[in-house]
Formats: sequence, structure tokens, C-alpha cells
Amino acid sequence: MGNTTNRYFLGVVKLNLPFRVERVELAPLVFVPAFIITIYLIAFIASLSYKPEPVVSQPVKKPSGIKVSNTAAAQLETKMDEDDILFSQKTPEDMLPKMRSYYEQNNDCVGWLKVDDMVIDYPVMQTPENEDYYLDRNFEGNPDQAGCLIMDTDSVVGDGTAEFDYKDGTKPSTNLIIHGHNMRNGSMFGDLDKYRKQDFERSHNIIRFCSLYEEREYEIISVFLSQVYMAKQTDVFKYYKFFEANTPEEFDDFYKNIKKLQLYDTGVTAEFGDEFITLSVCAYHVENGRLVVVGKRIK
Repeated sequence: MGNTTNRYFLGVVKLNLPFRVERVELAPLVFVPAFIITIYLIAFIASLSYKPEPVVSQPVKKPSGIKVSNTAAAQLETKMDEDDILFSQKTPEDMLPKMRSYYEQNNDCVGWLKVDDMVIDYPVMQTPENEDYYLDRNFEGNPDQAGCLIMDTDSVVGDGTAEFDYKDGTKPSTNLIIHGHNMRNGSMFGDLDKYRKQDFERSHNIIRFCSLYEEREYEIISVFLSQVYMAKQTDVFKYYKFFEANTPEEFDDFYKNIKKLQLYDTGVTAEFGDEFITLSVCAYHVENGRLVVVGKRIK
């Protein structure tokens, strides 16, 4: 009786082990003590109710030089298709030829600003570690009270191109803010005062900014007077704090305010998704006053 029971239980165990996926010929049965069979059965039954813990994947490593949203990262985690994503591996050779030489002379240079028929025709510098570095230094880094045109450190110039929808690099922020001195001789941003008159704006309504990788154009949408407010003042429009419109509400707040403050109607409108460039210079109508010229990107 004992041998018969052992042979029956052993046959069950051999035929139902989870890793058995093929039919195999049973080996000759040998005597196995009942307590060993009992242990095997308990282990087998326990295995039937075992549910392995789900495997948690590691975060996807984002490709160098390209911003990946949470949604895009999830898609990449499922399938990485190099035909759909252009990885940014920018080198000086990818730069516009006319910008490459300036960058090679000084890699703080992030672009060039020009307005036709004005003295505004200068390189634009950006130093994230010290925004004021070029406040009183020229392109070569030598002392100069006129300084340079300075790209705000919170502005993202972008190292891609609109031609490829910036999949070949980083997209610029919604608003680029450039600061410059109001020099008495008219250099740097000393000429911006001319935009107080609409007749001048009508004949000088295009701002040209060339990044290291592409040429852009902006049409002036608003000219207004403002000031640098105290940090504790929260019920005022601080144009110099606007860099990115992630929602229509953020865009509307900026757009409605620059239109409300405008010295005259330029006739130019904008909508959520548009990009802007903001030129900011000292003005003297109030303490810490500013004259601001805003352009909407058209190219």
C-alpha cells in the first residue's frame, strides 16, 4: 500500500511541475519516503498561488541635447525608434558659418542682434554663472562701460532649427529677453528711445536675431514703458519674469499686459504658441524705469 501511494504521488509531481512543457517518458519509479512527497506537494501548491512582483523599469535615459517630455519618455521607454527622433550632437561645424567664427573667438556668444538702419548690430552674450559679467566688459572681455548685449540667463536660445521642428536640438523658450545699456552716444540700446514714436516703428518694425544655428525674424508687436518692481510687489506686471508660456493662461497674461501698456497700436496680434523677443533698456520716466520693445517671431 505504501509503495503504491508513493508511485502515484510521484507520478503526479512529475507530470505537473510548472517547468514541464514537453511530454517525456517517465523514469523508472523508485521508493521515496512519504514525508518527502508531502514537502514537494506543499511547495507545488504554494507555487500555484505565487504572483511575482511586477518588474519596475528604470527611467529612460534622455538623449543628450534634446528635451524629452514625460509623454515622450514613456513612448521612448516602449520603443526607441531612431528614425523618429533626431539626436542632437551639435558641433561648431553645424553652426551658421558667420556665427561660427564669433563662437570660436568667444563661446559666451549665443547669437547676433540687428535692426536695419540702426546702430543695433551686435553679438549677444550669455553667461549663466554670472549674468552681469558683460555688463561692463566688451566682446573680448576687456573693461568697457558700454558692455555687451546680454541674453537673460533664464532665456533658452535653443540649438536646433525650426526647419526640423527643433527635433535636431533644443527649442527656444517662448520669450527671449535681451538687456542692453542706454548709452548717450546711441550705441548698444541707446537708439531704442526712437521707438517711442510710431512713425519710427513703422519703418523699423523688424528685429533680426541670429542664433548660432538659424536666422530668425520678429515683427514688433508692442512698445511700452515699465519698471523693475520690488520683489514684494505681486499685483504688477513683471515683463522681465516671463520666459515660457506652458498654458494659454500664462500666454494671455503676458499678451494682454503688453497690449494694455503699449504706447500705440502696432496692428500686430499674437496667439498661444507664438514666440517673442524682448529688448529691455533703462528709461528715466520713473525710478528703475525701463523702455521695452517686444517682437513676435515671424520666421
